[in-house]
Amino acid sequence: MRIVDLSPEHESVFASCLEDRLPEAREAGSLRAEWIHVMKGRGLRAKLAVTDREVPVGMIQYVPASETLLDGSPGAYFVYCIWVVGFRDDRGNHQGKGLGTALLAAAEADAKSLGATGLAAWGLVLPFWMRASWFRKHGYRRVDRSGMAALMWKPFAPDTSAPRFVRPKKTPKRIPGQITVTSFLYGQCRAGNVGHERARRACAEIGSPVVYRVVDTKNMATANEWGILDALYVDDREVRNGPPLSYDKLKKRIEKAARRLR
Repeated sequence: MRIVDLSPEHESVFASCLEDRLPEAREAGSLRAEWIHVMKGRGLRAKLAVTDREVPVGMIQYVPASETLLDGSPGAYFVYCIWVVGFRDDRGNHQGKGLGTALLAAAEADAKSLGATGLAAWGLVLPFWMRASWFRKHGYRRVDRSGMAALMWKPFAPDTSAPRFVRPKKTPKRIPGQITVTSFLYGQCRAGNVGHERARRACAEIGSPVVYRVVDTKNMATANEWGILDALYVDDREVRNGPPLSYDKLKKRIEKAARRLR
């Protein structure tokens, strides 16, 4: 097993978060590939764990903190996710073998070589994926929290200021006579992209009085204006999008809101 830089030959499977065989990867469309294309020019870094057959089975991706919604630590980098596959097929289960630790160490070394002041990551306070406790074992400390997400931080130099989450500054407003489904679309997360695509399809199928609206938060000025990076709203109410609702449940929720206007 080797840790390598993301290369063009692996970019397609990287765009599916190494899950190119899953139906959800196709359902998510090209949104993540578009995010990668944009962010490569804005400092996106990625490492892959590959087998001796050059099959990617683990990944980590990180960006300059200025390219996400963090305040207070110029020069830092931010980890969006670490993922090691655990399939019951020919690729096998590679979890629990230290690949996550190796990927994080490689990202830290790379960020230091770029002159980063530290590495931040989000971690869940519950014992699921991207656990905050896992980062704590690797020398990170919690410096902020928003809901179930903790902001974990490892400075690379003394007296380096810790970052903070940017909080939402405003949310969509109800518009008389219509139901507005608003996608704050960043594109980084494949699972979240599935939710956005389901919302777009449902709105097209329902039709009037439902209006589907996209706010492109790859534009960081727009993201900072709202204080929102990736979210889905029906009028002024946020809809769970990680993991996303099924298509049927999401469509029923939008239809229920639309019936109030008929």
